[in-house]
Amino acid sequence: MRSAEVFFANDLAGHLVEEAEGRGYCFQYVPGYTGPPISLTMPVRDAPYRYDEFPPFFDGLLPEGFQLEALLRQKKLDRNDRFGQLLIIGADTVGAVTVREAS
Repeated sequence: MRSAEVFFANDLAGHLVEEAEGRGYCFQYVPGYTGPPISLTMPVRDAPYRYDEFPPFFDGLLPEGFQLEALLRQKKLDRNDRFGQLLIIGADTVGAVTVREAS
């Protein structure tokens, strides 16, 4: 089980957890988070968001094409390990949302 901290404009917004390798994901906002939602499709709420496959919002943060190929070669990542890819590029995403591996 891997987990990541998700930030919005440098404020901890929530946690993304891979419950089973390559499938079963959960995102939950931290209690008391009062900032904007990380995505319009994921409004702030107490209940967790559960996904059988990698969550679409986080998938949209990942590189594609040439950049993806370079990342996979350089970091020796599995093409299907989207969570691993997110952990590698999470600090350098486009927009206000950043992701880092939970300690």
